Amino acid sequence: MMLSRRELLNRAGATVLLGGGLTAAGRRVHAQAARPAGAPRTVILGQSVPLTGAASEIGLAFAAGCRLYATQFNDDNAAAGIQLKLLQLDDGYDAKRAAANARNLLANDKADMLFGFVGTASSESGAVAAAQQGTVLFAPFAAADTLRGAAHPNVFHVRPSMADEAIKIVRHCATVAQSRIAFIGDDDAMGRAALSAVEQALADQKMSPLVAKALVRTAGKVPDAALAAVQQASPQAVVLVSLSDTTADAIRKLRQAGYGGSFMAFSIVGIDPLYAALGKDIRGIVISQVVPSPRSSGIPIVKEYLAAIDNSDQTASYEGLEGFIATKAAAEAIRRAGRGFTPAALQRVMAGMTDYDVGGFRINLRPGLRDPQRTIDLISITADGRVLR
Repeated sequence: MMLSRRELLNRAGATVLLGGGLTAAGRRVHAQAARPAGAPRTVILGQSVPLTGAASEIGLAFAAGCRLYATQFNDDNAAAGIQLKLLQLDDGYDAKRAAANARNLLANDKADMLFGFVGTASSESGAVAAAQQGTVLFAPFAAADTLRGAAHPNVFHVRPSMADEAIKIVRHCATVAQSRIAFIGDDDAMGRAALSAVEQALADQKMSPLVAKALVRTAGKVPDAALAAVQQASPQAVVLVSLSDTTADAIRKLRQAGYGGSFMAFSIVGIDPLYAALGKDIRGIVISQVVPSPRSSGIPIVKEYLAAIDNSDQTASYEGLEGFIATKAAAEAIRRAGRGFTPAALQRVMAGMTDYDVGGFRINLRPGLRDPQRTIDLISITADGRVLR
């Protein structure tokens, strides 16, 4: 019997894979000193990720991509003295659970770093816990741009900022002469951070302010009154920053009400869950993407990812590729820091990785709010689910 993509991902996400403390940085240094000379070092990456709940499609795919590269790294480096142990805890897209997971991963599981937290509020919780324990938060997914400031020197980003996505979308609107733009987003840390990014991008481009904005509290459902207010403002484009259910509900209702303008979504929405929610109604939606297409096999990192996919039960996705890239970048930082690294040494190495070629795709682990060298693609989806660039 064929299993669906969700069933495969759930099977993969149901267990913690790969490999075999941190109550304070000093205890970690002592533990390293006690390791016999020449003994292999297992580096523990502690991840809190939504394997259930509203963002589970994204979380499962991202987590699966992380495991895929960690497995490959361990197979390729069995004799090199460093192995990765990826511990993944489900937080159900709940920031309080993510905070509890962060404390547990550091205090009880002795994670060397926190890694790949998904969601704006969850990433903020991870950054706080990592700072308290003298370690890093690496590759948060959809973190607020505030985590890129000088106040968070222990947070390292693989994906571009919300500001980068916002400016790409706003410039596209300007190119096609769309000056009347509205915003719909989840009324949470992610939605509010993205709203700020879009408003700043409009100001930077000297474009008119948003003609309407709606932050939605009811998960998956957008109140009719909010959509009526958006449509009454006659926007030429509606920017959406919400999970797939809310995004799909807004698009479907606005189209049914006669709205004929454009829809543009941030990468957090996820193409696969949005297509599952909308079906053929996904036609024409424009979505920003922060990693290459997982079908672009001419790009070395994508070719590497697809080769790993062929030896697994996973399905290629943008989120899976991002997880694969994030784990590869973490492994490279660990390799450069050396088997005997301390948290401070690892942080110095990461801070120096400002132009790392992960395989035909360059990333900067210490970008500011804007990283103009990064490529963000705008793609559209056909009624049958094909991706057009």
